[in-house]
Amino acid sequence: AMLRLRLLTWDVKDTLLRLRQPVGHSYAAEARAHGLQVQPEALGRFFREVYGAQSRRFPNYGHGQGLSSRQWWLDVVKQSFRLSGVQDEAALTKLAEKLYRDYCSSHTWEVLPGAAETLSRCRQLGFHMGVVSNFDSRLEVILSQCSLRHHFEFVLTSEAAGFAKPDGRIFEQALRLGGARPEQAAHIGDDYSRDYRAARAAGMHSFLLRAAGQGEGPEVPPEHVLPTLSHLLARIEQ
Repeated sequence: AMLRLRLLTWDVKDTLLRLRQPVGHSYAAEARAHGLQVQPEALGRFFREVYGAQSRRFPNYGHGQGLSSRQWWLDVVKQSFRLSGVQDEAALTKLAEKLYRDYCSSHTWEVLPGAAETLSRCRQLGFHMGVVSNFDSRLEVILSQCSLRHHFEFVLTSEAAGFAKPDGRIFEQALRLGGARPEQAAHIGDDYSRDYRAARAAGMHSFLLRAAGQGEGPEVPPEHVLPTLSHLLARIEQ
């Protein structure tokens, strides 16, 4: 391989795993199981609003502000339901705790097409591999549940690192964990600024997973774009 790579780091959400259904739908289904009628689309809209506000107020799951990521999420879920008209605090607590647990499981997440095969192939080729994800501490369990954990030597979440992508310090920690210099490493992810541009700013190589017809977005050299994960090996070995 011309790139002489030793280490591959991977984003998870919408790169290796995706939600089986939109948040509003899974939250509304759980509410129904508790005898509460909530409109999925509205719930999804409120969730995005609350999630955005909580992320601005308590970045990186409240790390450094004395919040646990669990509490951070329970607050987001409860507030999303409150805005949707659910007032019963006992019901809100039950719902939030159940959903927090459900989002650890393979009932909620599915592996993206080509992900398992590509990871296996990369390991066979002798690459060191790790995860670099803006995620909370549940990620280890999620990856295990979805049968992907064994591909990785380390799983570095923004909660554990104390920094979230695009902060270069999370990539520096990953390089230390993977025992590689930046030019020996490549990061794979689906977000232009948090994955592609941030890894390059840290001196790494990077590939952007961008499905055909998925909005234009900023210009990226075509040899850095992955229409599917299965394109990765050809890009690395060219």
